[in-house]
Amino acid sequence: MTGSTISRPQMSTAFVGFLLIGMASGAWGVLLPGVSAYYHVGRSVVGLLFFASATGYILSALGTGPLTAKLGQRWYLVIGTALFLFCCVSFSLKPPFVLALLVRLFQGMAGAMIEAGLNLLLVALPNNTALLNALHAFGGAGTLAGPLIASTLLAFGWGWNAAFLAWALLALPLLVGLLTLFPRSSSSVGNAEQRGKKERTLLIIVKMPMVWFTALFLLFYVGVEVSLGDWGYTFLTENRGANVELAGGIVSGYWLGLILGRFILNFIARRVHLSLSGQMNTCIVGMIFGILMIWFIPSVVASAAAFFVVGTFLGPIYPSTVALLPNIVKRNLVESAMGFLLGMSILGGALFPWVAGTLAQYRSIGALSPYALSLTVVMLALWWAMRRGLQSSSQENG
Repeated sequence: MTGSTISRPQMSTAFVGFLLIGMASGAWGVLLPGVSAYYHVGRSVVGLLFFASATGYILSALGTGPLTAKLGQRWYLVIGTALFLFCCVSFSLKPPFVLALLVRLFQGMAGAMIEAGLNLLLVALPNNTALLNALHAFGGAGTLAGPLIASTLLAFGWGWNAAFLAWALLALPLLVGLLTLFPRSSSSVGNAEQRGKKERTLLIIVKMPMVWFTALFLLFYVGVEVSLGDWGYTFLTENRGANVELAGGIVSGYWLGLILGRFILNFIARRVHLSLSGQMNTCIVGMIFGILMIWFIPSVVASAAAFFVVGTFLGPIYPSTVALLPNIVKRNLVESAMGFLLGMSILGGALFPWVAGTLAQYRSIGALSPYALSLTVVMLALWWAMRRGLQSSSQENG
């Protein structure tokens, strides 16, 4: 796994891993109403599942270096996949809610182990940019398929827990592939001095205002993305009167827009010679337009189009922001800055969907539209601050 090549079966196994993680993540919005009803808890309480998963993800991310050093990439991935499978089986058995929170924490850890392990595997290969884009495209495809699979299971009368059994069954071939196709050699790991340097660079990074602007921008971005993705199904079924199949299809269309936006809008921007700043402004304005459509046009057809529009304009924002990192920090700080931004993104994916669920419980699910709009307006303000900082930095360096 540490060599300069990888076989097609190994590559296929990696893609299956990201596809599975995407499915499990994307289906949550469809499953939340059933989970909430089964445990007889409100939306603010069921939202604690997001925090449990995010906590597990962050804990796992902090331990990636030491664990890969001790276990090697192969066993790191095997243990992560086995833990993910175990958590899915546990969820399928409908454990008590307190235990479900614990299972969700470990599921977050397992998902992070699979994601980090597969990213580490491909990043060391030639042409890693194209391979990583393909890997994450499979994750996006899984996010698209997840709601469709979950809503189909619900439509056939299966309980919400059946989806977790499906993820467990899909995890089995991934586990077998990791055990049989990958070598047992472990990757090279930095020494204690190198790890100490990385800790010092993190201290430098957290003192930089531009890094904080960027981190907060991604915090709110992920908040909008996940809030609409996770609560959109409930909004469509309760506020717009869509049936479960149609609502699941619309949410999948939202994720499809997210995937297509990363290819189509970037391609169009290059063809018309639109600057990165212009592209970012266009995307945020497009998001605002789509959210206003969701808010003010009470039609299922209009909502379907609007969710797709929002997803499409959301798509390019995250990778475009990451592309700015070399302009924000020095080259030797980019890796540590990425880790900091990832942590903030995870926090946004837990905090803001929980707030959305609380608003839905104490007001109505209709509050999702103005809530998403307010987060997007904050994003716009943070982007303007980032743009000024980038212009000032460019003038100083010029």
